[in-house]
Amino acid sequence: MSKNLYEVPQSQLQRREVFEGKRKKIIVIAGPTATGKTEASLVVGAAIGGEIICADSIQLYKGTDIGSAKATLQERSRIPHYLLDVCDIKDYFSVVNFHDEVKCSCEEIFNHNRTPIIVGGAGFYIHTVLFGPPKGPASDPVLRKSLEADVDRYGLDMLYGKLKSLDPDYAETITPSDRHKIVRALEIMALTGNRVTDIPRPSREDSPKDIDFRCWFLYYPKEILYKRIEDRCDQMIENGLLDEVVTLKEKGLLLNPSAANAIGYRQALAFLDSRQTDADWDIFVETFKKASRNYAKRQFTWFRKESLFRWIDLSKFSMDKACEIIISDYENS
Repeated sequence: MSKNLYEVPQSQLQRREVFEGKRKKIIVIAGPTATGKTEASLVVGAAIGGEIICADSIQLYKGTDIGSAKATLQERSRIPHYLLDVCDIKDYFSVVNFHDEVKCSCEEIFNHNRTPIIVGGAGFYIHTVLFGPPKGPASDPVLRKSLEADVDRYGLDMLYGKLKSLDPDYAETITPSDRHKIVRALEIMALTGNRVTDIPRPSREDSPKDIDFRCWFLYYPKEILYKRIEDRCDQMIENGLLDEVVTLKEKGLLLNPSAANAIGYRQALAFLDSRQTDADWDIFVETFKKASRNYAKRQFTWFRKESLFRWIDLSKFSMDKACEIIISDYENS
């Protein structure tokens, strides 16, 4: 690769692959938070003539720049990005909406004679792209309204406890603060009489037959990763996370339980509602870092079950080398 990772020969950028007669390729770059997935996607995208689709449940919303670690405007100017800032913070955006938008984005990128690069750490969202939307029943508005009322009446902790007693395996995969997933899980069980974990997940048989997914999981060992996570939390706070949350709250953040309970936003909201003493500040910082570390643990757990992914340990391979591996695989597969 070039000494400057972004200095790619123009002839390479202009190269076009003829997709007729073979499966179209899509690169997927996943990994735990604070791994450097954005950097990797920019390097790979520049090298192969790709365009980036963001697989993140919070980057979808306008104004969530700091808390979701969005690519900067300068980074976005290098390569087109999709599924950033597609809806207002007060509007709920489901995983089915995400699947449909990714499908449309891939078609648009293919029409440009370029390659989609899906980047993110949201395992459920990425699984949906690979294998299709969840197979659970459609939502029942009356039942959903009743469950939402139960959350307001009895508290989210009680409903999470109920979910944990009925389906402990599924409860372990989500956070006790994820209102939407808790309500949806209880709704599914009420409608079907089965546990969420008993409902078949979309599998490789459901994957699009005309797509060749080239999937990678970039990671650091936890003793390195956790320090990176904590440093990034500190940087987010320094960059103005609390001011961002104040602005989002004014725009309707609390109307979107999924966004309001996202890591960083939930802890910031709790601090803003506190007396904001030094002790409250310490609690805010520590709970933010702890939630981020725990999220990374869940990401490792999720992607260990995803058989399409090949793992690259960034403590053994530099980011430059990891990108070379991904590019070589794309060119030679």
